[in-house]
Amino acid sequence: MGNREDLLAGARRCLEEKGYLRSTVRDIATAAGVSMAAIGYHFGSREALLNQALFAAMEEWAAGSGRLTGEGETAGERYADTWDRKIRDFGETRWLWLASVEAFVHAQSSPELLAILAEGQRRNRRMVAAALRGVPVADVAEEDVRSLGSLHIALLSGVMVQALTDPDGAPDGRGLLRGLREMVELLED
Repeated sequence: MGNREDLLAGARRCLEEKGYLRSTVRDIATAAGVSMAAIGYHFGSREALLNQALFAAMEEWAAGSGRLTGEGETAGERYADTWDRKIRDFGETRWLWLASVEAFVHAQSSPELLAILAEGQRRNRRMVAAALRGVPVADVAEEDVRSLGSLHIALLSGVMVQALTDPDGAPDGRGLLRGLREMVELLED
């Protein structure tokens, strides 16, 4: 690997061990086995390097277990299975979710990072809506992006916080499905 790849690997190790906010330039350079100046040369800043490492880890997760697929026979069972897998992932890749929350907090004072995160949210809402509807991303209706996609992302964020805060009390997939169905019944006119 070259210095750039070593830095990305070192930044990921630091994210896993120290989190987003506590990973220093020195920590990353040491983990990568390169000089601190290499961060500026290859990425411009510590933040840009950490962002790239974090986004790569998020994409890796989404390409694997983050997909909206399940093992059940009915749509409801598949959805519940998907949630069970996501909730399990929150515990198994705890560092990733904590780092993403730290990045969100940091983004409140970083307009560049906030814009990147906002664009990621827009893209994720669209992908989720397409997956739920079973249509290609290019064919998903904007109304579904704003409703289905937004609702699922809101659930994802809330369930993630519950799973990280209180793993034993966090909901499971069947409980979430039951809750969604009950909510729909309560809201029907």
